[in-house]
Amino acid sequence: MDIQSQLQSLEKQLADALQNIESLQDLDTQRVNFLGRKGHLAQIMSRLPELSPEERPLFGQAANAIKTSLTQMLDERKIFMENAKEASLLASFDPSIPGRAPWNGSLHPITKAMEEVCSVFQNMGYEIVVGPEVDTDFHCFEALNMPPEHPARDMQDTLYIQDKVVLRTHTSTMQIRTMLERKPPVAIIAPGKVYRRDSDVTHTPMFHQIEGLLVDKNVTMTDLRGTLTAFLRAVFGSNTKVRFRPSFFPFTEPSVEVDMSCTQCGGKGHHKDGSPCRICKTTGWLEILGSGMVDPAVFESVGYDPKEISGFAFGLGVERIAMLKYGINDLRMNFENDARYLAQFAGA
Repeated sequence: MDIQSQLQSLEKQLADALQNIESLQDLDTQRVNFLGRKGHLAQIMSRLPELSPEERPLFGQAANAIKTSLTQMLDERKIFMENAKEASLLASFDPSIPGRAPWNGSLHPITKAMEEVCSVFQNMGYEIVVGPEVDTDFHCFEALNMPPEHPARDMQDTLYIQDKVVLRTHTSTMQIRTMLERKPPVAIIAPGKVYRRDSDVTHTPMFHQIEGLLVDKNVTMTDLRGTLTAFLRAVFGSNTKVRFRPSFFPFTEPSVEVDMSCTQCGGKGHHKDGSPCRICKTTGWLEILGSGMVDPAVFESVGYDPKEISGFAFGLGVERIAMLKYGINDLRMNFENDARYLAQFAGA
């Protein structure tokens, strides 16, 4: 077959091929077969040197016309197949079926608890401060009245990066950093991650704390009691009972543990059916945070005069707040990333 006849036969060949295609993938295959770099049209064009110089321009015009025709045939077939597919989908569509609502994520319960706690103290006039999770021994221990030989360091289970550089065991480091940078009055809370060498049912190597500090003239234990009582009632309800017990912390003196009435039994120690409350172990009370009046040694380490000013500090675990507020009974659930568990807090 001469070159001209081959060119003219391409339209019929493509028309026959289009009758047998069943998918858009088959259509793309035929597009490559006819119009690709090694396709039928390209093979015919490669014989152009066989023609005389006078025939070549006419042949080129004819080839361009055939290429346009082949392209149009392929495009029309594609449109036809797409329309047929859409019509098939519409034919099987039932408009009475409820639509699928998009899945929306939600804040993690730890994040929700932290934001609520921060919001309560912000409304009291406290400023949020944040800082490094890797800090010096001075900021984490020495400035907080815990020199190298102090036994309280044994309770911290510290993770050391190198000598005198640690993963902070509490966010009290930000209290020291803030007091070194500012003069009283100071009213701050420091939320963030902290790290200790703990890993069991009730402890994790990484957890979240919020530490608070108020320093000014004539700050008393009465201010501490009023602030923390107002905070706990804002988070857990106005009927929450609060009590303060003597305790010990190296950076506060006097120091107190703060308890609140049990969120599960309402402070009664047992449920309505008479069964004992396992959360508070029938005492009706739950330990919720530690606090106290800032030790004068801490003020001296940051250049404050303890004869002129006073203050109180407190610290709480965000995971404990979340567990009590949302009824979470296993700390590890907060770190398993189970979407079924997390979805429960979308409207909490």
